[in-house]
Amino acid sequence: MLGLKFETETSWVEVAKNGLQQLLTDHAFAEQKAASNAVSIIINYSEETELVKDMSDIAIEEMEHFRMVHNLMIERGMVLGQATKNDYALKLQKFFTNTGNRQEALVNRLLVAALIEARSCERFKVFATHMKDNELSKFYTDLMVSEANHYTLFLGYARKYLERDIVDKKWNDLLSFEARMMKNRGNIAKVHG
Repeated sequence: MLGLKFETETSWVEVAKNGLQQLLTDHAFAEQKAASNAVSIIINYSEETELVKDMSDIAIEEMEHFRMVHNLMIERGMVLGQATKNDYALKLQKFFTNTGNRQEALVNRLLVAALIEARSCERFKVFATHMKDNELSKFYTDLMVSEANHYTLFLGYARKYLERDIVDKKWNDLLSFEARMMKNRGNIAKVHG
């Protein structure tokens, strides 16, 4: 369904469980960044009415997810740590060269967002499936569904703004790049670590 070309190894689950506070902090800030990205798309493409409506919904939902993660942390006696740079997202954003074409720039941005959501969905599934903590398992299973919906929304919009074969080639190239990158990850308690 997600089309990812690299599957997270279950060994990452142990890393994540052993660094749960770091994982939850990273996750909380990832939700904030996703909300910020949706708001930025609204600001930069305000003439795209349907896109603006959907990005508004995503921004609100992502901030609600932030609140949910933060509340979970509070319930477990944790304090939200400091945000760190998301090198995963930064590397994906640099994959596409800058373009003067506004539509292509939007498509590139939507594809990167789709991939981040797809990988988050996949990681949440792996985490939930191998988690003995029933509360966390349910929490991440529920969030997994939302991430999958965001993934399909972003990818669908990308295919709306450029020819399908062009978008699909860009998507496939991005997936291949991300798969190579993921082979060296999985040893840090971060959503995309």
